[in-house]
Amino acid sequence: MTNASDTTPQPVFDRLAALSDATRARLLLALEEQALSVSELCSVLQQPQSTVSRHLKVLTGGGWLTAWREGTSRLYRLRELDRPAAELWRIVRADVARLPAARQDRHRLAAVLRARRARSREFFASTAGAWDRLREELFGERAELLPLLGLLDPGWTVGDLGCGTGRSSEALAGFVGRVVAVDDSPEMLAAAERRLEGLGNVELRRGALEELPVADGELDAAVLVLVFHHLPDPAAALAEAARALAPGGRLLVVDMTAHDRARYRREMGHQWLGFERDRVEGWLAGAGFERTRFTPLPADPDALGPGLFAATAALPKAASVRATRAEADTAVA
Repeated sequence: MTNASDTTPQPVFDRLAALSDATRARLLLALEEQALSVSELCSVLQQPQSTVSRHLKVLTGGGWLTAWREGTSRLYRLRELDRPAAELWRIVRADVARLPAARQDRHRLAAVLRARRARSREFFASTAGAWDRLREELFGERAELLPLLGLLDPGWTVGDLGCGTGRSSEALAGFVGRVVAVDDSPEMLAAAERRLEGLGNVELRRGALEELPVADGELDAAVLVLVFHHLPDPAAALAEAARALAPGGRLLVVDMTAHDRARYRREMGHQWLGFERDRVEGWLAGAGFERTRFTPLPADPDALGPGLFAATAALPKAASVRATRAEADTAVA
């Protein structure tokens, strides 16, 4: 009587059977480093599609390949092998790689990959003028900007000073340890609370920017985005930001460059018609900041408002130099 276990196929025999054909071994060799489609494999091995497809089916069923669909193509690649399969492939590979046909395969594979790169270059050459629009359609207008927040230290506490409805806080929350969002308007804070619901690392606080509800040195960085032009005394707000920042803390101010749209005072309560570089840099220096950089931002052709600037600065790493409120009052007016 034959024991059923004696007739049960062992994995090693299945694997040996899949590797028993030189064409299948050449396919594995081509698929070691990159995924290829059936048509590309036909070019590499110079075999008809029916032959290549038949061998791919055997290799996939034998656990040698992984396959997936991208658009209208089905791609194949050598899968991550367990130790016995990897050892078996190492032995077979050494012999197959020496075959004249395998050496020719390598040359044709290089040509296939060059053709891929050429198609990619042709695409960008034909769409360069419309690439920004296409990328925006595919991924949104802030796709390339938001990931830059990943450069922030994930352990930082960042102050969003004049947070408004919380848009900047929302963007920051996924990249830093904690966000302290401050605004003096109950209505703005209510809107921010709705936007930021579920973000456990954002803390909303009500208070004026000239008297921040933030402890000395509590923040590692602070941002003031489109806030300056609403403040009667921006220098005082900068002095408070300096107090709330730890030694070496960084500051970002984004606001409008100087403009002549006086109606903004009447219609939106603006206190300032934008800012000149010298004035902003003077206020920052008066508040104890150094390493100041004032950068006009590229104009958005669809934007209706004035141009914007980004001013960055940092406190000295030594704990001493901090501007007092009295010093801020004597800064450049």
